Parts: sequence; structure tokens; C-alpha cells
Amino acid sequence: MAGSKSSHASSPGSDSATAAASMPRADQGHADHDQVLGLTVHGLPEPGSALAESEQAARRTRVGRWKMLMVLLVCAAPVVASYFTYYVIRPEGRRNFGELIHPQRPLPLAQAVDLEGRSVSLDSLKGQWLLVSVGGGACNEVCQQRLYFQRQLREGMGREKDRMDWVWLINDAQPVSEVLSAGLQQATVLRVAPEVLASWLTPVAGQSLEAPLYVVDPMGNWMMRFPAPMTMDTAPKAKRDLERLLRASSSWDKEGREPTGR
Repeated sequence: MAGSKSSHASSPGSDSATAAASMPRADQGHADHDQVLGLTVHGLPEPGSALAESEQAARRTRVGRWKMLMVLLVCAAPVVASYFTYYVIRPEGRRNFGELIHPQRPLPLAQAVDLEGRSVSLDSLKGQWLLVSVGGGACNEVCQQRLYFQRQLREGMGREKDRMDWVWLINDAQPVSEVLSAGLQQATVLRVAPEVLASWLTPVAGQSLEAPLYVVDPMGNWMMRFPAPMTMDTAPKAKRDLERLLRASSSWDKEGREPTGR
């Protein structure tokens, strides 16, 4: 009986202890709340460190922009240098065989006609260096010699020859012989009104318009005239001038235009 009472008496105490253990304590709740607040507060960045990180990010951005600008300047330098050399620091006259034309004369806004009778704008010749001659369609022996030197000078440019066209501008209505036409497969041949040519090209005083060879840059500007007549002795000098022009413009002028008349 005593054991039974003892067992019975201990049961309420055990239940009370279990209930008390399962109930949340006020001081434990406060501790948990303080811990959460503490973690939240201490997790925020301090104002000083945030400002320093912002300054570092801005500095990295500025450095990156300067580096990008330097890369762009290095890439653009060859193009700028070639333009400056060609248009500002021109070779002195005594170093050239050809005579530099100043001011340069742009292609006239006029129409020409090819050997098939199709209308062609002279402006379409832009995009290539041009070695130009002028002559009548009958093309006598002197005219044929000029055409020969045009072809040889272009071929003499080697791998760069596709950057240059040789152009024959016919200033009358005379037909071109079939024999001569066979040798003009690589040339650009156009009929142009004499008054149009006279308004654009001019020879040395005392010479005819047909006498010299003329050089036109890829922008369509007549910029050089070779002395007449062209001979086996003077052709190498003209070739050196043409090589110098192609070399000075190599960074911005590329072959690729298909001229009319080929």
C-alpha cells in the first residue's frame, strides 16, 4: 500500500515537471529575441567600409575607361598617321617624279558611256586609285604607247595592283578597233565629253590634254600628273611614286570595287 501511494504521489510531480519543461520561459524568449536582433545589427556593413568600397569601385571604373581609351588610340594610330602623312606631310616636290596637284580636283558630276553604250556615272570610279589617260577612239601609236605604260605600271604594283585601275577616257565618238579592244580587257574604258574632261584635268602649259598620265585617289580627287611623254627611262620613276602612294594609304584603302567596263 505504501509503495502504491508513493507511486501515486510522484505522478503529479512528474506531470508538473514535464509541463513546466514544455512551456517556454520568458527569459529564454528574451534571449532568443536579443540574439536575432544582434545578428541583424551586426550583419549590416559599417558606413566607413561601404564608402571605401564605393570609392574603390569608382576608381576601378575610371582605370578601366582609361585603359579602353588607350587601346582605341593604339588601334587608330596607324590610320591617323597615314592620313596625316598623305594629306599634311606631303613629300617634297624634288622627291617626286609626278607633279602634285594643289588644290586637288574632285571627279565631275557627269555621265560617261562605256563601250557597250551604257550610261555610267563618273562618280562610280571612286573607291580605287586610278591611273588615267585621255585620247581619241582611233588611238594612234602615241596613244597606244600610253596605254601600254598604264598597263605595265599597274602590273608593276604586284600584289597591290588590285587597288589600282587603269582608265582610258575617250574624248570623241571615234570607234575603237577590235584589235585594240582585245588588249583592254583589264582596263576601264569610258567615253566622256571633251568639255567635261577639260573642266577637270589640265596638262602642262604647251601640251595637249592627251599627253600626260593622271593619278586620281580613291576619294575621286585628281592629285598628281606625270610628265609627258612616258618612256622606258621615266616609267621606273613613276612606278616609285605609285608605290609610295599605295604604301602611305595602305591602312585605310583596300581593294574590292569592281570598276565599270571590265
